[in-house]
Amino acid sequence: MSEYETISVEINHRGVARITLNRPQAHNAINGQMIAELSRAALELGENEQVRIVILAGLGKSFCAGGDLVWMQEQANKDRAGKMRQSKALAEMLVLLDQLPKPLIGRVQGAAFGGGVGMMAVCDIVVASNQARFALSETRLGLIPATIAPFVIRKIGAGFARALFITARGFDAEFARHIALATHICPQQELDQLVEKEVAAALACAPGAMAAAKSLCRQLAGVDPSSFADQTASALADRWESAEAQAGIKAFFDRTRAPWVVD
Repeated sequence: MSEYETISVEINHRGVARITLNRPQAHNAINGQMIAELSRAALELGENEQVRIVILAGLGKSFCAGGDLVWMQEQANKDRAGKMRQSKALAEMLVLLDQLPKPLIGRVQGAAFGGGVGMMAVCDIVVASNQARFALSETRLGLIPATIAPFVIRKIGAGFARALFITARGFDAEFARHIALATHICPQQELDQLVEKEVAAALACAPGAMAAAKSLCRQLAGVDPSSFADQTASALADRWESAEAQAGIKAFFDRTRAPWVVD
């Protein structure tokens, strides 16, 4: 197993792997290194015949606060080819997690914003704390939830996606369950217990059959998110180039209101 810095990967004697997002000081925000490491972990765990189940978790107070805005600002300053490399890498990372031939169980606490919601959307089962908070917050920053969009739309449907993408409105765990983003919600102190219940259920099932069932679900869903990778990567690169995104990110760091905000 590779060495990682922005994530950690552990595999126990039962074949249960745990990927933990490991940037707690930044609420596990996604940057270029995390994208590369998550992609590598997904490939390695997918090919490891000893691994039966994968848990995706976040260290500290939050699951994942979405894209790291320092990293986003760096992308805005790159040429078009550089922007496309990073946006395509993000899209491909989500595809690799989505196509992992093992059950992927999300363990969610604290904040799950933007790309954090995207990672929830590629999980087969999501167990969330009833105190967790969610948002597809990109439009407040002049951005769009481009690379995560195919996965989120498949998960919650176009109607809810349009409302949440456009307004960037935050929502709670009950609403996350209502729209099928979260499978189960529970008190924070019961999170690991409920995750273990799902792990135990999966360990009673045949690995090959579970992989085939996942593949069948993807085929029958009617939308193949991987087919949109180039389109969504280009859409994200377009927004990184926009004056709105640059103004929104600047306002965030300056702790001022973005120029489009009206009382």
